[in-house]
Amino acid sequence: MSLKECYIALGGDYDDVISRLRTEKLVQKFVLKFLNDPSYDNLCKALEAEDYEEAFRASHTIKGVCQNLSFTKLYTSSHALTEALRSGWSPEAGKLLPQVKADYEQTAEAIRTLQASVG
Repeated sequence: MSLKECYIALGGDYDDVISRLRTEKLVQKFVLKFLNDPSYDNLCKALEAEDYEEAFRASHTIKGVCQNLSFTKLYTSSHALTEALRSGWSPEAGKLLPQVKADYEQTAEAIRTLQASVG
């Protein structure tokens, strides 16, 4: 899988990230590091513990990373979740969480496929 194919699979904007980071090598480096970012696990654990302040921070971090890497689909859902958690738990957050989880899994799977193809 090429980096561009990875971006298509995860619902990202390849041209946007290349225009900012300039080289595929640099983009790939940061894309592969995404799998090691603990923010998604932190989000899940915080929500389970009903620690909504920490959940807000974790979703905000996911949103920022996705914005920087042009992971458009996950950025959109994590941005909406961040705003829903800004003042603590809300029914809106509960409705948004399944989409964030699905988008995260889609993103992670595309990156794992890329990782396997680059060795």
